[in-house]
Amino acid sequence: MSYLTKLKGSPASIPPRPSFKEISFISLGAFFAACVVGFLAYYTNEPIIMGSFGASIFVLFVLPDSPFAQPRNVIFGHFVTTLIGLTFFHLVSTEWWSMAIALALAIAAMQTLRVPHPPAGSNPFIVFLLGANNDPMIIGSWDFLWMPTLVGSILIVLTAILYNNLSKNRSYPKYW
Repeated sequence: MSYLTKLKGSPASIPPRPSFKEISFISLGAFFAACVVGFLAYYTNEPIIMGSFGASIFVLFVLPDSPFAQPRNVIFGHFVTTLIGLTFFHLVSTEWWSMAIALALAIAAMQTLRVPHPPAGSNPFIVFLLGANNDPMIIGSWDFLWMPTLVGSILIVLTAILYNNLSKNRSYPKYW
């Protein structure tokens, strides 16, 4: 099959739209998960939120049966990619090429450890962007690994466990 032929796509059709009830359930769950981290960030004055968590919440509530949504993937995916981002930022270079290598290694690490979580792939970029803006969570510190990365991802997973299992049609997680 030629390269151009591949670009036409396959004859597969677009998946059907979920019911209004399902969309409402999903959206409300996402709202609760965002409220949990937002509320705790506001009232504890701790940075428990990071950009990739929005995409994680999407995966956990829209695709809870996906391997990408399982607790080990979410928590360890975020942890390992942030660790790699911080390592490269602090010990290798703050240049663009270091960020690119960190991203490539983060993807390889998630695959090797069998914890792929696509939203976590953005974490090395987040680390480098915050570092470029002299964010104290990044500059001279490894705290970003614990808060928001580890604490935030655990809170989101716990919310998904509690909420997704309220539905008789859902069972989450599929594995640990």
